[in-house]
Amino acid sequence: MIDLVSEIRQLKKQKNATILAHYYQDGEIQDLADFTGDSLKLARAATKVETDTIVFCGVHFMAETAKMLNPQKRVLLPDMKAGCSLAESCPAAKLDRYQQMLRENGRRFQTVTYINSTAAVKALSDWIVTSGNAEEVIRRVPADLEILFVPDRHLGQYLEEVTGRNMILWDGACMVHEIFSVGDLLSLKKKVPAGITIAHPECPANIREHSDFIGGTEAMIKYVSGFAETKDFLVATEANMLWQLASKHPRHRYHPVPGISCACNKCPHMALNTLEKLRDCLLNGTPEITWQPEFTKAREVVQRSLLN
Repeated sequence: MIDLVSEIRQLKKQKNATILAHYYQDGEIQDLADFTGDSLKLARAATKVETDTIVFCGVHFMAETAKMLNPQKRVLLPDMKAGCSLAESCPAAKLDRYQQMLRENGRRFQTVTYINSTAAVKALSDWIVTSGNAEEVIRRVPADLEILFVPDRHLGQYLEEVTGRNMILWDGACMVHEIFSVGDLLSLKKKVPAGITIAHPECPANIREHSDFIGGTEAMIKYVSGFAETKDFLVATEANMLWQLASKHPRHRYHPVPGISCACNKCPHMALNTLEKLRDCLLNGTPEITWQPEFTKAREVVQRSLLN
């Protein structure tokens, strides 16, 4: 393992590469990264990369976004099969047909799309949001227009609650956040009665309503930083987030909220990226995200939504 880590660090220098890693990657990968963050932070970090190559340790739509924002750079993804259940739930052709149907029925709307989507879907959108900026962007949509929110219905429901805007919600969900068990959460609360529950807005309503704080991963980090004394936090998001929380604020204790099928929830797509695959993609320069026709339109929407 030590030799593998050393090899990756050496290859990163030799290949003039920068490693970006999402908070849902294994801690050993996050530890090697030049930038770690949520989707919003990493999208912005990608625009500041000075090396010729970006290695994106995350899932496919994230690497696509990095390529859109860096057309001249080589963008690598350790495993091209690292997808996203949310992105898969909203195929571009299906969204296009649905938008046409709404227009034919006289509906006036803007499409607000969660960043967990393909570039082709982003190209059909008026706005792109992350959990970190979604509330702000929703408030930019003119009041006389409806909002079609895709693809995450749970995040959409949460945004309806906090903004007061009714939305047309696409029927998609994150496979990791949807399987949190409210029964197991209540049981964990009994075992850790002083625990503070923090949940990602991708969680279903029955998890959110039993939470003390709801926010994206960056908001979670900021929230726990505000407690000077040691606290117990019950964390309802992808389990690798606990590594990041413990790394930044080790004075606290973190407990993963159980899922229906296991003691913790890990994204199987993120797990496809391993140290061995990270080493191999640096060594071989593949798999590479290449420029696609839909990237041009998608890039305009991403820049307007996330960078301005």
